Amino acid sequence: MVLSASDPRHKVSLSREIVALWRRGGMPVGVATPPARPARPERPLLSPPRDMKKRRNFGSVAGRIALIHALAHIELNAIDLGWDIIAKFSGADLPIRFFDDWVGVAAEEAEHFALLNARLLALGGEYGALPAHDGLWEAAAVTAYDLLARLAIVPLVLEARGLDVTPEMVRRLERAGDHDSAALLERIYADEIGHVAVGARWFDRLCRQYGLDPPATFRDRVRRYFTSTLKPPFNRAARDAAGLPPDYYEVAGEGTRYLS
Repeated sequence: MVLSASDPRHKVSLSREIVALWRRGGMPVGVATPPARPARPERPLLSPPRDMKKRRNFGSVAGRIALIHALAHIELNAIDLGWDIIAKFSGADLPIRFFDDWVGVAAEEAEHFALLNARLLALGGEYGALPAHDGLWEAAAVTAYDLLARLAIVPLVLEARGLDVTPEMVRRLERAGDHDSAALLERIYADEIGHVAVGARWFDRLCRQYGLDPPATFRDRVRRYFTSTLKPPFNRAARDAAGLPPDYYEVAGEGTRYLS
């Protein structure tokens, strides 16, 4: 099982095998019990997010290696998050389309890690050589028993934040002359719009199925489960493309204030 594989390359290869089997119709939806934490390699050393250094110097190779390493770590976590939501909520009364969508997300996250890892090696880096943080999996842990919270926090807060910050990273890489890394981030950015769209679609559908107001429920789950604030500026164009309504994360008041 992907969540029990500690080696990142094995995690990618297992993901590919399961996706291929699923798409051939050879894998029914059963009821699974995922591990409390996915298996991880001995490196990188995990530190609290507050202890991580800011990645500012894209002009140096070392700075770009640090950026790609951080993104590769995010994507490795994202592979596990994609499979975890499938396993964790396999016993819920959900349509097959739900699982089909998240298999697709997990498949793309595996390819993202593979591409970033290859780029890291091309730059002279190695995954695991730098410290990383465990913030993404912490978000999974606190939403383990609330599907609406998981959808709100992971795709609609954390992945949506990636939509906000990636265009500027691409521009900085282009200015540094690293067109290969910039092109890779653009490809991942396009896929991540689709991942946020999957989260937004299922969050809205399940809220309505349960008789809940989607924007109010989103704000409730963020206040209960997210330890930080939603930070502007927001990439409205990408969020709109993903079907993430502004009334989820912007609250009308005197001018515009942001959910906190």
